[in-house]
Amino acid sequence: MLVECVPNFSEGRRPAVLQALLDAARKPRVQVLGLSADPDHNRAVMTLAGEGPDLVEALLDAARTALQLIDLRDHRGSHPRMGAVDVVPFVPIDETPMAYCVEMAHHLGEQFGSELGLPVYLYERAARSRARVNLARVRQAEFEELAVWMAEPTHRPDYGPAVPHPTGGAVAVGARPPLIAFNAWLSTRDPHVAERVARAVRGSSGGLVGVKALAMKTPSREEHPVQVSMNLVEYRRTSMPMALEMVRREAARYGAQVVRTEVVGFLPLEAVLESARYYLQLTDFSAEQVLERSFWVHRLGEEP
Repeated sequence: MLVECVPNFSEGRRPAVLQALLDAARKPRVQVLGLSADPDHNRAVMTLAGEGPDLVEALLDAARTALQLIDLRDHRGSHPRMGAVDVVPFVPIDETPMAYCVEMAHHLGEQFGSELGLPVYLYERAARSRARVNLARVRQAEFEELAVWMAEPTHRPDYGPAVPHPTGGAVAVGARPPLIAFNAWLSTRDPHVAERVARAVRGSSGGLVGVKALAMKTPSREEHPVQVSMNLVEYRRTSMPMALEMVRREAARYGAQVVRTEVVGFLPLEAVLESARYYLQLTDFSAEQVLERSFWVHRLGEEP
């Protein structure tokens, strides 16, 4: 049963640490598909694929390395975080059932707690209560406030100690469908504009269905130091073009434009096809018209 895993680490500035995390995750039957790091967020997103036991071993070694090399007492960045290894979601590939990813999340969570001494919060499909389904609620306290937050009985972790790891904080482990991490930079230096745009787009504020959005400062991009950072958690209902057009419209209210976008990590082919259909008005465009995909289907006799 093939599973994708997208661990997020609170490190985006030190190449040697990023390389050590990659090296720790490399196992004979685990594919390291990529690593995206952002110095302003001070965060890295790694994408792995493999089968259950091998993937758990890779994640344990990568988390162990993160705890050795990342000290959140010295960490600064624009992205919210509560742990050195901050979020670990399992995502089913092809015919793998979500229940298998939930089982993996619980197994890894128990290992993180017992072997690494990390407090573990289960979220999304792996959550044990409705209050912990939403990652934003699980991660509402950042590292600096974590000890006080965890002291409340309703905030006790699902696995591991009831106090934060002294340098590594806590970790959220979950199972979820695929999502798209999609960011847009604005032609303004005013962070309040990005905050207003993010609030308008965010689903929980009455914006677009399945869109989570935050305003982020990106000072390393001197000309365009603010960003609307989005997670499209229901990309079939709210596509990338739909989200981008609303960001453009809301930014225009404040005299700003979208100057650049990016996708962090990977995205489903269907999302790329939908973007082509939208902007090129290719109503009947299908995956069979993608040359490389067609080549591999004919060569292997199956989907690539």
